[in-house]
Amino acid sequence: MLWNEIKEILRYKLPEAVQHLWIEPLNCTRADESRIDLACPDKFFCSWIKENYLKVIEESLEQLGKTSVQIHFSVSNPSIHEQTAPLLQGSDNREQLRLPAMPQVNTSVRNLHPRYTFEEFMVGESNLLAHSACQAIANGDTSFGSSLYINAGAGLGKSHLTHAVAHTIVDHFPGTRLYYLTAQQFSSEMVARIKSNSMDEFKNKYHNYCDVLLIEDVQSLTGKAKTQEELNEILDVLMKSGKRIILTGSAIPRELTKIDEGFRSRMSAGLISTINPPDLNTSRLIIKRKAANCNLLIEEELVEYLAQSIKGDIRKLESAIVGLKAKSSLLKRNPDIAMAKEVVSEVIGNSQDLSAEFIRDFIASQFKISTQDMQSKSRKKTITFPRQVSMYLARKYTEQGLAEIGKAFNRDHSTVLHSVRVISDSMARNGSIRGQVELLAKKLQK
Repeated sequence: MLWNEIKEILRYKLPEAVQHLWIEPLNCTRADESRIDLACPDKFFCSWIKENYLKVIEESLEQLGKTSVQIHFSVSNPSIHEQTAPLLQGSDNREQLRLPAMPQVNTSVRNLHPRYTFEEFMVGESNLLAHSACQAIANGDTSFGSSLYINAGAGLGKSHLTHAVAHTIVDHFPGTRLYYLTAQQFSSEMVARIKSNSMDEFKNKYHNYCDVLLIEDVQSLTGKAKTQEELNEILDVLMKSGKRIILTGSAIPRELTKIDEGFRSRMSAGLISTINPPDLNTSRLIIKRKAANCNLLIEEELVEYLAQSIKGDIRKLESAIVGLKAKSSLLKRNPDIAMAKEVVSEVIGNSQDLSAEFIRDFIASQFKISTQDMQSKSRKKTITFPRQVSMYLARKYTEQGLAEIGKAFNRDHSTVLHSVRVISDSMARNGSIRGQVELLAKKLQK
């Protein structure tokens, strides 16, 4: 039988302990000229075999001249292999024993949010690239490279994605050595190792026993030169070894201050993806999913109101849903607009939401012209300048698209884009115009 011939070759390639623990438990269910099916005791066993011994098995096939034969692994009935490993007698040691050829350092992750999975992540234009790259890295696909930096503000989903990567690896690739921590936790661990004179163990852990490294909030390392130096060395080793790395931060690497240039270079070495605030359609999907998770029946009218009212921070949307659920349960009735308005005011306050229309009317009042003037075809300087400033501020302070902003002025998106460029150039060249626009912006924000 072909599998027996392979095992005979493996006897000379692998230590006896490895053969006993990892090769003998494999059950060959099919072996022919095209395929060998091997059943493993559990999914961890299956993953470990694939990662560590598939190559040597394929080399054995080559020695036998069977280069076209494919190896397939599957998980068999665990009850068949319950007694595979003999029990150790006469030992009072309660610590878990490490099997031969197993890594000395286990996977280490923070507590994972049970709902922060890829299935629960709502994909839209604002996060499509980051989502696709994270899925690829989680599954060992190098389509997007093996290194990723995610730039996103608070509440936009970068933690959700990194949790999802960790969930996927822990659930489907348990043999993968994963480290998931914040930059602050990394820094604290390093300081503790320095104090205990165990930096060699610290370096060895990440250099030699790490397959996937996820570090969040690298902006917290600004000014910490020693930590940056150590992490830079780790990133260099892992990148050269083709290991997978995901870093997250609140700004892109080139905008982070007090960062060592070598560390900045490593952070920028792979794909950089920015998660923008969700568009209206994505916000609607998020609201519906969060409501479903809370078993809250919510009408389309309320979905639209929440999506229009709460922009930018997904956590605020979740807070609003939780608030609606609580009020609905307390009052024993389905949520309505009045209830939604009350919840929204608690989440974001009662201040006027900025929109292109609001900014248009505010700027018109400051320049003592009418809304009709703003929407007219007039090319007078006294009209065009306030109109261009309004478009510039609407682009800067709202999440509305170019076409949506243009609609408030009876213009198309190209006019808005032109106005933004004109005002930006004027502010750069003319201090008086810059001061005027900045003053209007301050008034607007108040």
